[in-house]
Amino acid sequence: MPECPTRNETDSPMRLLLVEDNEELAALIAQQFASTSFALDHAGTAAEALAVIETRDYALVILDLGLPDGCGLDILHRLRTGRRSLPVLVLTARSDVSDRVLGLDLGADDYMVKPFAFPELKARITALLRRPGALLGQMLELANVQLDTTSREVSVHGQALRVPQRETQLLEILLRRAERVVPKSLVEDQLFGLEDDLGSNAVEVYVHRLRKRLEQHEAGVAIHTIRGVGYLMSAGAGAA
Repeated sequence: MPECPTRNETDSPMRLLLVEDNEELAALIAQQFASTSFALDHAGTAAEALAVIETRDYALVILDLGLPDGCGLDILHRLRTGRRSLPVLVLTARSDVSDRVLGLDLGADDYMVKPFAFPELKARITALLRRPGALLGQMLELANVQLDTTSREVSVHGQALRVPQRETQLLEILLRRAERVVPKSLVEDQLFGLEDDLGSNAVEVYVHRLRKRLEQHEAGVAIHTIRGVGYLMSAGAGAA
């Protein structure tokens, strides 16, 4: 049997990166996100932001422009010249039309000026992630399994199924990439934050739990382990 991890199972399902050098503001934003369906990592410099973007998988970046070691637009330029389609929402005190135009021209997906209202920030992020090809669609379905990403309700055969939030997050990751191999590193990035003390078998534990739960309720999907690579969810009974 897999060992039980020591993590809290109430973490958020979609991980974002906040690039902001003002520690007080970053803490306030993180506090607001704590009660949403998003999880937030924080980088205080351009160098730190570029480092974590290269090593972790994020759904979206919230980007300040005035950073101590450079301009946030440099980060945006590096992402776009590298053909990275990662959504970027610029959040800055620069309110001139020329600044907005430059940010959008360089590839920003949206532009907000400080001070701002948090409900609007959350609404804009949600809208960006629901664009065609983005990671946030409302209803996900494979065989007889459904996940409503707004209510976080999982159902099998049309019957609601109680699933812990961490397993719901894992289910969402696999459903969004159904019939495709999902690298283990990507699962780790989405399930756990930068501050988490990640155990060597943490991902395997949650895969085991979700697989067993789905099997017990006769779900018409299978979670396959691709040794040394990651996981694949397909329609059909049984798992490997």
